[in-house]
Amino acid sequence: MTRAVGLMTHGGPEVLQVVEVPTEKLGAGQIRVRIHAAAVNPTDVMARNGSRAEQQKLDPPPYVPGMDAAGVIAEVGEGVTMPVKVGDAVMAMVVPKAQHGAYREEIVLDQRAVVMQPKGVSHSEAASLPMNALTARLSLDLMKLKPGQIICVTGAPGAYGGYVVQLAKHAGLIVAADASEADEALVKTLGADVVIRRGEGFADRVREAFPNGVDGVADGALLNELAIPAVRDGGKFTAIRGYQGNGERGISFSQTFVRNYDCEWEKLDEIRQLTNDGVLSLRVAGEVLPDRAHEAHARLEAGGTRGRLIIKF
Repeated sequence: MTRAVGLMTHGGPEVLQVVEVPTEKLGAGQIRVRIHAAAVNPTDVMARNGSRAEQQKLDPPPYVPGMDAAGVIAEVGEGVTMPVKVGDAVMAMVVPKAQHGAYREEIVLDQRAVVMQPKGVSHSEAASLPMNALTARLSLDLMKLKPGQIICVTGAPGAYGGYVVQLAKHAGLIVAADASEADEALVKTLGADVVIRRGEGFADRVREAFPNGVDGVADGALLNELAIPAVRDGGKFTAIRGYQGNGERGISFSQTFVRNYDCEWEKLDEIRQLTNDGVLSLRVAGEVLPDRAHEAHARLEAGGTRGRLIIKF
């Protein structure tokens, strides 16, 4: 059996508890990772509060959330061709299902889901990287903006938004990003060229800075229709929670579903390298032990965390 943080019933943060779940079997082409750190993300809250109950009910509880894991390789299955060995410090994005989530002491993953950690970082720092950075990478890949074009990032101070800003700047885009007064310095540090004050009238303020509209919006703040007026005719808009838009003014709408990048080893390894190169920065907002996981969920839901909270095993 393996120790994990899970839930037997949906509800508030208090439903999270330490549980015992069956140890996963290692198959060909798979790697067993001893998890030292798992990041807490908004998608984990949805797994806990019942937003995904319909999908989860296909399996019996406990349900183990978690999409970000970092730790060391404990076992390598037959047929693994990746250059990894037992004891290597690695990170991975986990696509959770039933008891197969990152909030557990060990997990078995496809070899293409696992890459080395960036150099000189802690397990907690490494755990803050994979899912959010892959989501940002996918958003930019979907929009296909060219160097010199303008992207507007909402939710820029957050983990996803921050990585969009940094990756967009690395790609040669002009970056407009939202921020409260308290977050303005942070967003500038991430690389934003123009900071737009968030809140009511946001799209109007974008148009004040860019009268013709921006070429694309990566909507990490879930503004949805409130952000569409910021986009020029024929521009791009990508949403992280499935918002499909209405096709107005020839705008191309896409949905950023990071599960589409599951086992995309090359993309995750590029993120590792960009972190080594200083393009991407790692932000840990705090750490908790498994029996205090509910505190991390409560802090995340209260808002205002910058970086990721981490469960340490």
